[in-house]
Amino acid sequence: MVTQALAVIFPNDPPRFMARTPHGYHDVEQIGEQLRAAGFAEIAIDAVSEKSKAPSPRDAAVGFCEGTPLRNEIEARDASGLEHATAQATAALARRFGNGPIEGRIRAFVISAA
Repeated sequence: MVTQALAVIFPNDPPRFMARTPHGYHDVEQIGEQLRAAGFAEIAIDAVSEKSKAPSPRDAAVGFCEGTPLRNEIEARDASGLEHATAQATAALARRFGNGPIEGRIRAFVISAA
């Protein structure tokens, strides 16, 4: 939702950090193949599922827009546009989840290789 909201502000070059990196690099077979190709033999990939919680849409938007490398992509497109981008993300999250606390499922892969 944040990525889509930012695409409204930057339609010609939307920031894609979230889609490209934390949400885009998730194919465990591909990751395992890449690790083996890099010379790793002992590979463990474990899924960890949790709930993500934010007190408000604003808190979630600040976390994404200002607390991740997405911030660099926003500022590269408009050095003074961080607050506007955060407000756009806040509005999108509030439309979807309301103005109260937000809770959602998250999943990560913990990878070890030797």
